[in-house]
Amino acid sequence: MTNEDEAKLEAARKWFKEAQYGMMVHWGLYALLGGEWKGRRMNTIGEWVQAYYRIPNAEYQALAKAFNPILFNADEWVQLVRDAGMKYLVVTSKHHDGFAMFHSKVSKYNVVDATPFKRDVIGELAEACRKHGVKLGLYYSQDLDWSDPDGGGYTHPDDWCGEDAPWTNNWDFKGEKDFSRYFERKSKPQVEEILTQYGDLCLIWFDVPFTISREQSQELYDLVKKHQPGCLINSRIGNGLGDYGSADDNYIPNDDKGTMLYETPATLNDTWGYKAFDQNWKSAERVAEIREHLKVRGVNYLLNVGPDALGRIPAPAAQILRDAAPRA
Repeated sequence: MTNEDEAKLEAARKWFKEAQYGMMVHWGLYALLGGEWKGRRMNTIGEWVQAYYRIPNAEYQALAKAFNPILFNADEWVQLVRDAGMKYLVVTSKHHDGFAMFHSKVSKYNVVDATPFKRDVIGELAEACRKHGVKLGLYYSQDLDWSDPDGGGYTHPDDWCGEDAPWTNNWDFKGEKDFSRYFERKSKPQVEEILTQYGDLCLIWFDVPFTISREQSQELYDLVKKHQPGCLINSRIGNGLGDYGSADDNYIPNDDKGTMLYETPATLNDTWGYKAFDQNWKSAERVAEIREHLKVRGVNYLLNVGPDALGRIPAPAAQILRDAAPRA
């Protein structure tokens, strides 16, 4: 890295340490199902609905024809971030189902080409973040992809979180898998797309690095720094790489992290993706208590909401975040 690139990275580290509080958003086709499939309700997180019920891609991908979130308003989302006293927004550009919430030339399975909505969600959020002075980060599932025959997770010996849900799509794709083919065909080129299409990003949030090799993690790390040297990378890129540590989901550490960069990703209810019947919201008082607990230990609080299929952040979530906003 050049001296200029090092200076950008150091400035990003300083910003992250001072930011303390951000919003995460899990949004995709799974919002249409809301945690239900053919008369059954999930007892776990909503964005895993395809794997949980082993929904064939032919059926799951047909949901794209019904995805038309006419009430989505990027300015309203970003204004909520500001009202809540949060400093950054991290949005799922592609989750494990393989559906991209941005306009991808790599795969037509995306919100612009495959839906009647025809709008680039990530592009609109990037513009709104610039307008309102909020930093944008993007989540990208670099390993798992249930839409692809070579998507990762197949080396993991257990089902997901003790549930009868596989990490990889073994219901549509029963043959031999080769993650390197998926990595070169889709994962790496889509990461390059999000790095080059939406302006400066404060971070890339990778996830579930089960199959990815040390060399592939390094390739992704170098790719991010090539295009955006000041863009931070979380530890879930895998293989000991990354610029900061991501705790396990909803893990609240008790130790002081000192000068280390560290973040707790957490849910506001019991799911990441939208579940219509999950009303187990944390109170505003509890959110403020957790945030203060983490703050004094040098840990950022990345608090998630799951918008519904129309593009609305649930009203109880929005009210809790406003009520829990830090007071000057």
